[in-house]
Amino acid sequence: MQAKTLNEQELMHVVSAASQGRWGTRNRALLLITHYTGMRVCEVASLRIHHVLNVQGEILNEIQLTAAETKGRKARVVVVPERMRKELGSYLRKQFGFKSLSGVAYEFGQKPLFYTSKNHAFIPNVLTQVFGELYKRAGIQGATAYSGRRTWLTTLCARGANIRVLQSLAGHSSLAVTQRYIDVNDNLRRAVAEMI
Repeated sequence: MQAKTLNEQELMHVVSAASQGRWGTRNRALLLITHYTGMRVCEVASLRIHHVLNVQGEILNEIQLTAAETKGRKARVVVVPERMRKELGSYLRKQFGFKSLSGVAYEFGQKPLFYTSKNHAFIPNVLTQVFGELYKRAGIQGATAYSGRRTWLTTLCARGANIRVLQSLAGHSSLAVTQRYIDVNDNLRRAVAEMI
């Protein structure tokens, strides 16, 4: 069974629920990075501050992942949309207590972007469990760590994105893999039918 794709209302509900408590700032950013960039859990777990921030304190519009940091063992570039760049800037200031982001990447660039209660980088298995718990607490049945990636691809497809561009953005080697991620539902069918 494939992971559930979320509609906008469900996403806002789970983000709101996840934003509560001691780890709310981190949990919000974790959810949104998968829903806004389509990153895999193993990729999110590998992120360091230098992946998203330059030494001038600007959030980068692309995340450069090495082959060791990806599932397919192929280097890839993740495009970071403006709304996620704003989220990341807010997250870094709140979670790490930075007043200014200038110079942070120089001094703290190797620190994990997302960390556990023991200040360690997440391992993918543990991060998968965190995602599952966040969806469960919000009452979203069938959602897993893959829901962000599936929702991201399905949403972009519904908005008319070319499937080959989606394949490239997702870092898939095959178009067939990309197609399996897209949830063909009533909303998508209606959106496509209205494109005439």
